[in-house]
Amino acid sequence: MAMTPHTAEVARLYQTEFIRSARAVGVLWAVCTLCFAIIEVVILIQPSWVGTREVHYQGGGPVPKTGTLGLFEVCVESDWPVPECRGSLSTLTPLPAFQSPAVLVCMSLTMVWSSVGCLSLFRFCNAATVYKICAWLQLTAGFCLALACVLFPDSWDCADMRDLCGDGVTSFSSGNCSVHWAFVLALLGVLDAAILATLAFVLGNRQDALLPEDTKDVTGFLLSA
Repeated sequence: MAMTPHTAEVARLYQTEFIRSARAVGVLWAVCTLCFAIIEVVILIQPSWVGTREVHYQGGGPVPKTGTLGLFEVCVESDWPVPECRGSLSTLTPLPAFQSPAVLVCMSLTMVWSSVGCLSLFRFCNAATVYKICAWLQLTAGFCLALACVLFPDSWDCADMRDLCGDGVTSFSSGNCSVHWAFVLALLGVLDAAILATLAFVLGNRQDALLPEDTKDVTGFLLSA
């Protein structure tokens, strides 16, 4: 059916506004992806996955240790202003009990930064393809991070945890310690990865509708929107 000039003009205006909104969402998604990549670095290097609870010392025994523990370091409070840390963060050698969670977090970090690198492909490749590649990378990153969050408490029954948190430590029981902000941030990172991947899939699937094509039936575009 032939379109009237008025219908064609309305379609162009509608499509222009739709493109602007989608580009704004795409920019927000890219910024959030970069923020997520930075958060992943913090999650990996911070020795604050587990920390000691506040204990009131009543004497009659050794003073309980206070400090925090991460994938690569155990940091114990001392008389010095800076805690005494044991581990090899500089060589990225994880604590023996937490090698599997550390490897999974590194894999997740690699996937996220790969999705950040894929943002440069928007200038050379089809946008829908780039969105879907990033979505799969972010989905894989979220899966690896979720698996690391499950394996981390399963590995608590180790010498490093018992030394810091007491003999009551077992798998999924932290004894005198509790989870700290880095572990909570990792859990939030799983949710963040799922949201970003879902948004990337949506943007990728709608990308064809955002590209103006003179050969499209504009009336059909209006009815389907």
